[in-house]
Amino acid sequence: MFTNIILKTPYYLYDLDVLCQTLSAATLSAKKYNYHIHYAIKANHNPVITDMINRFGLGADCVSGNEIVEALYRGFPANKIVYAGVGKVDDEIKLALLRDIFCFNCESIEELEVIEQVAKNNNKNAHVALRINPGIQPHTHYNITTGTEENKFGIHLSQLQQALDLCNHSPWLKFEGLHFHIGSQITSLKPFVELCKKVNNIFSDFEIQKYGGLHLNLGGGLAVDYGEPQQNMIPDFSTFFSVFAANLKVPQNMNIHFELGRSLVAQCGKLITKVLYTKKGINKTFLITDGGMTELMRPALYQAMHKIENISSKYPEEKYDIVGPICETTDVLAKDIFLPGTKRGDILAVYSCGAYAESMMLKYNMREKAKSFFLKNGKIFASNLFEKEKKCKSQISELKNY
Repeated sequence: MFTNIILKTPYYLYDLDVLCQTLSAATLSAKKYNYHIHYAIKANHNPVITDMINRFGLGADCVSGNEIVEALYRGFPANKIVYAGVGKVDDEIKLALLRDIFCFNCESIEELEVIEQVAKNNNKNAHVALRINPGIQPHTHYNITTGTEENKFGIHLSQLQQALDLCNHSPWLKFEGLHFHIGSQITSLKPFVELCKKVNNIFSDFEIQKYGGLHLNLGGGLAVDYGEPQQNMIPDFSTFFSVFAANLKVPQNMNIHFELGRSLVAQCGKLITKVLYTKKGINKTFLITDGGMTELMRPALYQAMHKIENISSKYPEEKYDIVGPICETTDVLAKDIFLPGTKRGDILAVYSCGAYAESMMLKYNMREKAKSFFLKNGKIFASNLFEKEKKCKSQISELKNY
């Protein structure tokens, strides 16, 4: 599976042992309650990562046609693939129908009508879940809040009955249940308790059980510790799932699903970058690195903070702004952080980059694509899966044109 290769910064380094430990903790905790986990591929679609996740028996949560194709190619069973996203293109809907995926998570009335028409045109039944906005404030960053009442995601409660009636009267739509996702990087369990109470009320008020759906998808959102990743490497999946087990009051025959992404993969990855220059300003010292917002978009997009270490210096600490090489003022990895005295050529490790780093990589400024390497049993390797990617493209095209 692996071949040795020269490490050229910037690059992503994934600890497969940490990933394995995380997946073990998540799946064992979910199994206690017979919960189902779908991996949110948008977090990281690196083939080595997705191959390992698939081996743990997880399903896939996809938000584009290409993610569905990738999931299928990586071995995720079609009957474990859910398809969410507010902007499903007709051809992507057709692809999902013809590949017999488990379920569409529908986000609007009009989308439901379009899926119905595409299903009719292709003589297929579309299995659908209705994504509902429960109006819960998850107390996370505004840009990753998704469950409030006025949001591009999901169906407002005032439209739920109309959506249920459409599913009930259409010969082309098979109602599978309800879907909720209130946001990401939620650090308190209270919003999940609120979500359970809201779900309970919806099941009661709308008599959901009479429509025949047996599936309830509660999304994800469990936070990871970006501040002290080494001390809190594995999220507390046990407590997370126990909150739902204690607070959900839905029919016992319901199949409970979750869509986890960040919590499964964030802590297994680092971005490794080299210091190109140290620049003395008037009041600041800048470290200009060869990795930046093209390899890690989160600080520019969400003002996110990642733990950063200088792994090649033991000098006394100094305060720095760490900035990337991209021609944008927002290309900043960190401000006013303390590192051991740093010079040109030093190597920095940016922690918690297993999620929303490589998957959001940009070609802006015509940057070369950063490579990925893997740590297993204390040894670093490069995967030959990447060497096979070009050979895979023709097979992936065949899946698309199925």
